[in-house]
Amino acid sequence: MEFDVLIVGGGPAGLAAAIRLKQLAKAKSREISVCLIEKGGEIGAHILSGAVLDPIALDELLPDWKQQGAPLHTEVSEDRFLFLTEQGGYKTPNLLLPNCFTNHGNYIISLGSVCRWLGAQAEALGVDLFPGFAGAEILYDDQGRVKGVATGNMGVGRDGQPTGAFQPGMELLAKYTLFAEGCRGHLGKQLEQKFNLREGVDPQTYGIGLKELWEIKADQHEKGLVMHTAGWPLDNDTYGGSFLYHWSTGDNYLVSIGFVVGLGYRNPHLSPYEEFQRYKTHPKIRGILEGGKRLAYGARALAAGGLQSLPKLVFPGGALIGDNAGFLNAPRIKGSHTAIKSGMLAADSIVAALAAGRQADELSEYPAAFRASWMYDELHRARNFKPWMSKGLLAGSVMFGMDQMLFRGRAPWTLHNHADHDRLLPAADCPRIDYPKPDGIVSFDRMSSVFLSNTNHEENEPCHLQLLDAAVPVQFNLAKYDAPEQRYCPAGVYEIVRDGGENPRLQINAQNCVHCKTCDIKDPTQNINWVVPQGGEGPVYINM
Repeated sequence: MEFDVLIVGGGPAGLAAAIRLKQLAKAKSREISVCLIEKGGEIGAHILSGAVLDPIALDELLPDWKQQGAPLHTEVSEDRFLFLTEQGGYKTPNLLLPNCFTNHGNYIISLGSVCRWLGAQAEALGVDLFPGFAGAEILYDDQGRVKGVATGNMGVGRDGQPTGAFQPGMELLAKYTLFAEGCRGHLGKQLEQKFNLREGVDPQTYGIGLKELWEIKADQHEKGLVMHTAGWPLDNDTYGGSFLYHWSTGDNYLVSIGFVVGLGYRNPHLSPYEEFQRYKTHPKIRGILEGGKRLAYGARALAAGGLQSLPKLVFPGGALIGDNAGFLNAPRIKGSHTAIKSGMLAADSIVAALAAGRQADELSEYPAAFRASWMYDELHRARNFKPWMSKGLLAGSVMFGMDQMLFRGRAPWTLHNHADHDRLLPAADCPRIDYPKPDGIVSFDRMSSVFLSNTNHEENEPCHLQLLDAAVPVQFNLAKYDAPEQRYCPAGVYEIVRDGGENPRLQINAQNCVHCKTCDIKDPTQNINWVVPQGGEGPVYINM
């Protein structure tokens, strides 16, 4: 199948690009065929974010979004930032908060719901949407330029052989292909390697975000409250913090609660999932949740390196957009508005190229437009956040506060990032962490959480979590780091089992995978390669 433009990924970046392409084509009385594929079974199924949305880019894309019924119903009413100790905490006066931590004029949303709405807008404009189709392979022409992607074969058995339900994948060809897979995209990672897109830039650095959706009691609900915390349960040397957003979709009282841990942490005994569960037992948090009902759970990695970790955005035949490039603003914990804007800028460059009769070249207009945009200015002002915070909570908070309050984000220096996978210390050199057992009231075990993610994979299919060397997990990871994959995975995918009580081996429970990509990022030797499973598999997030 051939199109003018192919978009891989149905998140805010990909959908914004599709909508913008059709808008510009209509304005110029041109016909541009646009296809968007999404590995989730429906648009929004794999979308997980906090989320507080700055509507700046949505205002540009669809100025009449309110009249069109966009699901932005809860405007932020109050910002609250707490530093937690084990039994208490203290509120930071709002006057001392940098502007990047304030949310006046923003909305608490379900990003999955917003993406479903954006999908409807795209479809109404004539975009061909194909959910349930995973981009499995990049296609190149005889000059080495990207010419599209192939979707994965369906109905392949665990042994790699076709089953009775076999269906071959499709080749989707385009003059330009936009990759909007989200953080640590499977194809985006290949493009970075093939075209040396990371040459001369800092390594990307990541966090893992874990989230639950709760319905709570009315007397505990403060509609529009945005609360963030730092400190306990993490130690001073481990970057991370929480979010807790009060919102509603009608007569219900909802709280989106989550925890972010920087994947540059040093202690291999640390478990981001257990830290999240422990955080909810804090007196200032437990009182909000008790008596409520947990509705959903999920996890997703996020790219937090900022401007100095952005790869080259373009290559012959396409571009990276959204968090596939790493446009998230880490101190704001926001990437949806920058994802939408990046999709729009890439679409503008494609329309200009097609109008000039070009195809499959480098879209130089896109990075130039990015550098001239408000998005570049915003990321430039935030660029030192993650490097400062990697120096510890106390020192990082003071130095980033000075960066923002004194220099307004325009300090004459840029600090640098380091790769996350090589930060672990040997397990023998680190203290073990005694995590409490879940109480079943506010804290829960992994498997009951994975159940709430609605995750499903066919058992008889090739494992989508590939080991480059099957011996490494035991001979190196277990021996040196006490098998950290058992703890950094938020879904219980990796498990050390001992056959007959003697010989340890790594068991991969791939059916539990929520597609967070943490293993692909944090594995010390980069031995785990996450590839797409069959299209339509994975989590099905509702209101996440």
